[in-house]
Amino acid sequence: MMAFLSGRWLLRLILATIGVLLVVAGLWWYSRPVSKDSPEAKDLPTVPVYFTDVAESSGVAFTYQNGEETDRYTILESVGGGVALLDYDGDGLLDLYLPGGGTFEAGDPPRIVGQPGRLYRNLGNWKFADVTAQVMPATSVFYAHAAVVGDYNGDGWPDLLVTGYGRLALYRNESGRRFVEVTQEAGLREDRWTTSAAWADLSGQGRADLYVCRYLDWSFANDPHCVSRADPRQRDVCEPTRFKPLPDSLYRNEGGKLIEVSQQAGLRKDGMGLGVLTADLDEDGRPDVYVANDAGFNFLYLNQGKLQFTESAVARGVAGDDTGRYNGSMGLDVGDYDNSGHPSLWVTNYQGEYHALYRNQGKGSFAYQSNATGIAALGQQYVGFGTALFDLDNDGWLDLVIVNGHVLRYPLSSSFRQLPVLLHNQPRRGRRFFANISRQGGAYFQQPALGRGLAVGDLDNDGWPDLVISHCNTPVALLRNQAPRTANWLGIQLRGKNNRPVLGASVTVEAGSRKLTRFLVGGGSYLSSRDPRLLFGLGEATQVRQVSVRWPWGQTETFAAPEPGKYWELVEGTGQPRPAEAIRP
Repeated sequence: MMAFLSGRWLLRLILATIGVLLVVAGLWWYSRPVSKDSPEAKDLPTVPVYFTDVAESSGVAFTYQNGEETDRYTILESVGGGVALLDYDGDGLLDLYLPGGGTFEAGDPPRIVGQPGRLYRNLGNWKFADVTAQVMPATSVFYAHAAVVGDYNGDGWPDLLVTGYGRLALYRNESGRRFVEVTQEAGLREDRWTTSAAWADLSGQGRADLYVCRYLDWSFANDPHCVSRADPRQRDVCEPTRFKPLPDSLYRNEGGKLIEVSQQAGLRKDGMGLGVLTADLDEDGRPDVYVANDAGFNFLYLNQGKLQFTESAVARGVAGDDTGRYNGSMGLDVGDYDNSGHPSLWVTNYQGEYHALYRNQGKGSFAYQSNATGIAALGQQYVGFGTALFDLDNDGWLDLVIVNGHVLRYPLSSSFRQLPVLLHNQPRRGRRFFANISRQGGAYFQQPALGRGLAVGDLDNDGWPDLVISHCNTPVALLRNQAPRTANWLGIQLRGKNNRPVLGASVTVEAGSRKLTRFLVGGGSYLSSRDPRLLFGLGEATQVRQVSVRWPWGQTETFAAPEPGKYWELVEGTGQPRPAEAIRP
């Protein structure tokens, strides 16, 4: 009897082993490279490749430096740099600013040396010219991180804020001709470590107020020797919990003078802020502030009016994960991924954690949806930074992109350089599901890197979203969207009366049988600034019935239906869309 049982189980084991080998062989067969000239190539299904990196041919040759080559193992080198997209000269084409980072020189203590950033003017046809020397001021250079775009003085021209270690700099746009540094003139005298920042009319006074994140109290005077968990013989970058947090700041804009009002506004003094955005998350007509914190719960500051805020992240379900634990959060965005009309929140997190998708159920009540939407299927090996909810194929559903890269040189159960991820929003069992289509992203998505900043923008004005991505110590990537042109689109640019800030507004487009809502977000992603225009993928719809704008001061305005396939400017109080190139400051 025992012999019979043993023989039967042995037979089952042999059959199971054969089955596994057949599955593995099948996976290899269907995933192996196939030459385009091979006889079987004609039988393969054709799938789109969505992006091509054109940085090398575009004239944009730039690398963010973090000082890794000096082997100081400072936590400063882990933060990285961002990307800013802005039409600084008003010619209708998005230009590109890239902060430079820095390195370390020998000394006791070592000296932190900044590297200059670069401003590239968009010449059209995917060609860029470095105009840094002609347009940017020759001021002192510092170890920089973020590039944040906003019109701080209300003249209609985009200004530029650059954050970093030990200081920040505000550059005023002089009618598209040049930038002038006005940091001290505007009241910003920062000598601490600043990371992400975001503009919005938070006070309701018609001017762009400013929220600035700060990280922690590291310096060479407070630089402990930390070792790797993976290999105790190796020194490694210290974890953030070894340091005290620095408090964030909120500045009220008093006619171009920025006055700090953090204490009066009710801001907390902890946090370790790495990412921030401004958007109307509870849909009450006032822009709120959401902060991604490292090694601590995230903050949701609900705007009560007159620069008074209530921190409500725990109460609203967006402080951490679905088990009640905090995450190490970096990148973030807002979008209506399920076409419910509500602004949901998206956050990228550290290794050992799932990225967080918080579905807005209405009026700022959120539900954690990472498992239900397939996000958790990515696993927990990534360290996510720059990210965006965007419609890569203009089908009317927001997809996701994430750039990854570790902060530890010798991570445990993970890798230092990591692959980026592209997720497609698809229907599955009556709900939305994000499928991993990274292999269709193109060659860029097959190369590990230390990804940090990411910005989405239509660099050639063809109505299809492109990507600009910054890495630590390897060149910036310009990913041109080459998705099949099978869908229609509509571009919207908002302008408030007398150049009132419009960050925090939402736009709803009615086309075909759908209503599509998009949100004009201040800050977001990671250390970066996106295209200031809103792009609507219309799918098969060929006509737009109506467009409505909810301005960030609470009023809703309806505009006549614009023609798809173009960019239109909606000016407060006019009710009529105009071609975007028709109006300049």
